Amino acid sequence: MHQALQQAELALPISAPNPAVGCVIVRDGELLGQGHTQQVGGPHAEVMALRDAQARGHSVRGATACVTLEPCAHHGRTPPCADALVREGLARVVIACADPNPLVSGQGAARLRDAGIEVLQLAPEHPAALQAREILIGFLSRMVRQRPWVRLKVAASLDGRTALDNGASQWITGPAAREDGQHWRARASAVLTGIGTVLDDNPRLDVRSLPMPRQPLRVVLDSRWRTPPDAALFSAEGGVLVVGLAPLDAASEARQVALSAAGAHILMSPSQRDTDRIDIAWLLPELARRGVNELHVEAGATLNGHLIDGDWVDEILVYLAPKLLGPGRAMAALSPLSTLGAAWQGEVREVRQIGPDVRLIVRPPGRERF
Repeated sequence: MHQALQQAELALPISAPNPAVGCVIVRDGELLGQGHTQQVGGPHAEVMALRDAQARGHSVRGATACVTLEPCAHHGRTPPCADALVREGLARVVIACADPNPLVSGQGAARLRDAGIEVLQLAPEHPAALQAREILIGFLSRMVRQRPWVRLKVAASLDGRTALDNGASQWITGPAAREDGQHWRARASAVLTGIGTVLDDNPRLDVRSLPMPRQPLRVVLDSRWRTPPDAALFSAEGGVLVVGLAPLDAASEARQVALSAAGAHILMSPSQRDTDRIDIAWLLPELARRGVNELHVEAGATLNGHLIDGDWVDEILVYLAPKLLGPGRAMAALSPLSTLGAAWQGEVREVRQIGPDVRLIVRPPGRERF
């Protein structure tokens, strides 16, 4: 299963909206074939592993398949993977994680058993099952919660500054941390930012340092359609979705039309009650309907604070540089607290040194349990 998990990780940058799945086929300890999910519309992991075994000259009849997610049992863009395993005469299938997709949800395992194939489902607390869930976290979130897994990324100094007072921020962290951040951006279905970041930094928000068959969707929260039509976002490959409120006047309507002409997809949001803000409770399910599994947030303090205050953030990815900047811009503009007990409280899931910097992964307790 370890090799199947390695294959699944290879699928993360390419498989969305499909889950990133890996499969290996073995017999008596010998690897016969391996594969991972391809781009949407392409073969799934099981079919890739079967093809790999065939290319190596191996018969898989009577062999064991280890797959990180329950094989699909429905006709979509591709035929059911469970049928392919049955047809090729597999004797045993080991599954790391059940598929909560209503189109599958136990039907894949049932089809295998009905064909006389032994099916072993790993216990949820098994280390391989936990690792599979981490790889599949965005897909599972979309299936179970009908919303993406929201990961907020920040790079800051030891005193929590993301920029100097004058806005200078390039670069707080070193090249290794910035390269690592590209990998997290690559695995996301979409990258979210706010209009303030677009106007201040003019970012591209694409993946530049890795070979990418698809770029994540760039999503800009821009209630009044102020995104410049010549923004760097539009010079990169991949789609741009600008989310705003209904235009209040002819000028904002004209800006919306100009953005559409520049290639932006336009999405009008209801406003959050009694505010001039885009309704995040509406937006996240809307992004899920568009196939977004993991939503990677790279924004400024205002949007970061709004997402944290609203309890929309599932995970914070923090790169800390061993620097002290003094007065400057904060990670998040949070609402004031009257007691320490009301503070946002997370659990540190991982600490790793990346070059001279430190990367922390922090989640609200139990957030991945759904």
